Amino acid sequence: MLALVNGTILDGTGKTIEDKAILVKDGKIESIIAVQDVPSDYEALDVNGKVITPGLIDVHTHLGVSEVGVGSEGSDFNETSSPVTPEVRAIDGINPMEEGFADARKSGITTVQVMPGSANVIGGEMVVLKTVGNIVDEMVIKSPSGMKGALGENPKRVYGSKGKMPVTRMGVAAKLREALIEAQNYLNGDQKDRKLGLENLSKVLKKEIPLRVHAHRADDILTLLRIQREFDIDITIEHCTEGHLIADYIAKHDVRVSLGPTMSTRSKVELKDKGWHTVKTLMDAGISCSITTDHPVVSIEYLLNSAIHAIKAGITEQQALKAITLDAAKHLGVEDRVGSIEQGKDADLVIWSGNPFDLTNEIEKVYINGELV
Repeated sequence: MLALVNGTILDGTGKTIEDKAILVKDGKIESIIAVQDVPSDYEALDVNGKVITPGLIDVHTHLGVSEVGVGSEGSDFNETSSPVTPEVRAIDGINPMEEGFADARKSGITTVQVMPGSANVIGGEMVVLKTVGNIVDEMVIKSPSGMKGALGENPKRVYGSKGKMPVTRMGVAAKLREALIEAQNYLNGDQKDRKLGLENLSKVLKKEIPLRVHAHRADDILTLLRIQREFDIDITIEHCTEGHLIADYIAKHDVRVSLGPTMSTRSKVELKDKGWHTVKTLMDAGISCSITTDHPVVSIEYLLNSAIHAIKAGITEQQALKAITLDAAKHLGVEDRVGSIEQGKDADLVIWSGNPFDLTNEIEKVYINGELV
């Protein structure tokens, strides 16, 4: 049992709490109480002058399915044998002992979503994990946490180069619709034999999981919102690079957005208008935004750097912290467990030498499930 006393608590909900103690018991935040009320049987750690935040969350990564420093042998995130592969699951390709998880922990990132890549129109199921452990099943918070989809250049490039559909944006959208219609027919009993891919896509139609779709350009985002209305499904917009051009229209659809990896280069035509201004524009329109690295496109250790750039573009520090804590947890549907320092939640905590948004300050301790990692 642990008590963190006298630190400045940035709780993730927008509150700053001073002169209190966080009690940690059995891997959970037991309570936040006055320092003088800390029970004598708790190990008290005085963090006076330090800042405590929730563990950070990256909502869109390929951690463990794209192993850093390994090469082709560690590339398990795109099943490019077919443009539609809802049957695959990211969890089956994750190496929990790959170096990227250690980089995440050292950077204060305690929770990640791992997903297939964007080569396919439908890429497969994704999973939310803690960033510590050697057995991936014991790291899981939520599985599945969504179905990966992709619009735009990536599916066109991968399959157009093979001379197969899709080769156009029209073809990409058609493939997505066809798969959803096939899943509808499966739910209606038109298919007697079990089909794993259709079973997985049925979870989207039943709103058990969202369809999380890679969409950079404004026209691709509009296509996604059109498909959302057609099939009455839950979605998230992943990347949303040109979202600032249609922010008010996106806001009408009550969707969550994952923004990034804005620290990357303009490596393709879809990224020509990328910039940190997108975050502020979308937030000003009332859209819930998370910030992501899309690791390994940008190394996961730069999640906080990305939030700092967003602050320089005009959002507040509170908004930036929520974008990598509580709003990120809500994006993933795991806010009951992580994302803020509140009673009953997992004791995922980061102790900083000072304001985390000052890069000269350092991470001093990271706890996951109440354990120092």
